[in-house]
Amino acid sequence: MGRFAYLTRAVWLLSLISLFTDLASEMLYPVMPLYLQSIGFSVLLIGLLEGVAEAVAGLSKGYFGQWSDRLGRRVPFVQWGYGLSALSKPMLAVLAAPWWVFLARTVDRLGKGLRTGARDALLSDETTPADKGKVFGFHRSMDTLGAVFGPTVALLWLAARPGQFRPLFWWAFVPGVLAVAVTFALRERPAAPSGRPPQPFWASFSYWRVAPPAYRRVVGALLVFALFNSSDAFLLLLARQRGMSEAGVIGLYILYNGVYVLSAWPLGHLADRLGPRRLLVGGLLAFAAVYGGVALARDGWAFAGLFALYGLYAASTEGVAKAWVSNLCARADTGAALGTFGGLGSLAALGASLGAGAVWQLAGPGWTFGLAAGAALSVAGYLALVRLRAE
Repeated sequence: MGRFAYLTRAVWLLSLISLFTDLASEMLYPVMPLYLQSIGFSVLLIGLLEGVAEAVAGLSKGYFGQWSDRLGRRVPFVQWGYGLSALSKPMLAVLAAPWWVFLARTVDRLGKGLRTGARDALLSDETTPADKGKVFGFHRSMDTLGAVFGPTVALLWLAARPGQFRPLFWWAFVPGVLAVAVTFALRERPAAPSGRPPQPFWASFSYWRVAPPAYRRVVGALLVFALFNSSDAFLLLLARQRGMSEAGVIGLYILYNGVYVLSAWPLGHLADRLGPRRLLVGGLLAFAAVYGGVALARDGWAFAGLFALYGLYAASTEGVAKAWVSNLCARADTGAALGTFGGLGSLAALGASLGAGAVWQLAGPGWTFGLAAGAALSVAGYLALVRLRAE
């Protein structure tokens, strides 16, 4: 066990919770754009829905992250957050009205905002800076394993019952409830409250003002990238428009998540060995290649190769970025630092999704993906060259 001592009980439980939650969420994610179009949503309205949902998550991540630090408590935020996300799944099966869909997605994203900063702080507190890449990489692998199982269930369901989306929302409630049940097995280590005064909801990101310069440089660069990194729903929509079947689109999403599962943990090890900067830069270059490539792709094999590369991009950036950011702040501020990073990223996703939908409608998908590829290249260049006192 010595080699894997960093995989503590809390890390395993949090990873299992994320697996169940992602199984529930990802059972629905690849079919959501297809379902939304079937009930009358335009591409622009889908972009608005995804953007608003991410904005809710963004504001609440920063707010509840700093609240968690202030109380020195993590587990209650995790429990309530996963509970709200589980509740949102059957809501989508009840009505197909646009306002109700917006409400259900808001409840889901509020749950994500409640739990994210506290959960990531729990993971960070369970390890040392030398092992954070491994811990976050393992968590992302387990999380994404649910994202392989979920779309597989959706694929089997739609193969037997084409076009019958709404029963999936009821099925997704089951793993969501299992995730909530596991949260009650969590125990947290005593943590000293941060001592920072309470902040109102609209001041969710006040940590930015007191954050170390290295934190602001890294997070600032990643936020610029996030402004161009729109919802994956647009990639799935493009594949569908280029002639792939509903089952083929879901298959692409399973492939992406399968590559992610297999590579996130090894790439976390590599980040601890080589440093997170190199992994992040490499991941951004992979993103640029994917977004540049999908604008030109016309057949299933091309999309399959690009979605596999997209899995490598995600595995080398998402957990690695959290590990890097958590090393650029004081331990007592981990919840606020990670919550602010995640929260501002979600707000940036609002602009990214709205912008992507508008550019697609006005100029076509080539411009949507080309602009994102250019932004990724620029941010990769900056992160490769910027000087930091601590990493």
